[in-house]
Amino acid sequence: MLYNLFYRFSDIWIGFNVLKYISFRSIMAVVTGFLLSWFLIGKGIGLLKKSQLLQVTRDEKECPDLSDWHKTKQSTPTMGGIFILASLLITWLLWVDWTNPFLWVSIYALLHLGFLGLIDDLRKFKGKSARGVSKRTKLFNQAIVGLIIGAWILSQPWIPNEIFFPFFKRLAMNLGIFYVLWSAFVVTASSNAVNLTDGMDGLAIGCTAIVALTYAILAYITGNAKLATYLFVPYVPGAGEIAVICAGLFGVSLGYLWYNAYPAEVFMGDVGALALGGLIGALALFIKQEILLIIAGGVFVLEAMSVILQIGSFRLFGRRIFRVAPLHHHFQVKGRHEVKVIVRFWIISGLLALFALVTLKLR
Repeated sequence: MLYNLFYRFSDIWIGFNVLKYISFRSIMAVVTGFLLSWFLIGKGIGLLKKSQLLQVTRDEKECPDLSDWHKTKQSTPTMGGIFILASLLITWLLWVDWTNPFLWVSIYALLHLGFLGLIDDLRKFKGKSARGVSKRTKLFNQAIVGLIIGAWILSQPWIPNEIFFPFFKRLAMNLGIFYVLWSAFVVTASSNAVNLTDGMDGLAIGCTAIVALTYAILAYITGNAKLATYLFVPYVPGAGEIAVICAGLFGVSLGYLWYNAYPAEVFMGDVGALALGGLIGALALFIKQEILLIIAGGVFVLEAMSVILQIGSFRLFGRRIFRVAPLHHHFQVKGRHEVKVIVRFWIISGLLALFALVTLKLR
């Protein structure tokens, strides 16, 4: 909004000229996102407590190894994701160019999955059970968001619709109309992976911040024709604005982490986790770096795979691979302190993000 309102007056006052720079608006998006989420979530914690929107934990019979740990979380308010989404929307509307279509598709993905998560959280409170919206309903809505994004990308001739592979200069796969199925898979997988990771204080949002910063850099490169050509990545016109979107996500994540760091004062709930995960998948699709998300978001992938392997092993062989899934709880049950598990996962996430950026020169 600020760009659209004031850049036109740069001839009158040269100070408005800074608004044309993606780097300036990205930095301001980080600062604004942090301050907004820090303020709104700080105020929101009291509202959530007053409304008795407290964490609903898993059944003790379902997860006896973590029953004592779950009891310590029951007095913590949840659904803080409402304030995360509000902070994101305000930040984006302030600093992203309103004429850029990536902004509005990102907002659609965020709101659709955020509303899905909100319904899920509210059903848990109503039934006082850790089970909310059915898995089928979740998967259906996540797939719908992915299908719509994929169809939109296919309808835009200026956005490449191939799948590009890291480590290779020109290796790409054109799926044609089936690209929409790929898009649905990416959004669904990303949304669920972040949701599964959101099980310890600050774990998911810390990794989200790292991925957001990584994709801000990748988006800036993708939207710059010279840099994209030099580094052999697909050039996507207008993708530079996605750097501002990612920067806003980074700032908002830090603001939320202020309160969600151990011991957490608030949880984001599914309203936050499903929306942020789906958003990350959508942003990866926009800049054609969805395969690279396997590396940059490696912690999310490991968490999701641990659940898949655990369920598959139990159904096929009647045995569990991990003491508890997702993976972070496995280490916790083995005696690692929650803080140590969280910080180590952050370190792994940071290293994987750096490696993802290094792949730009390994093509």
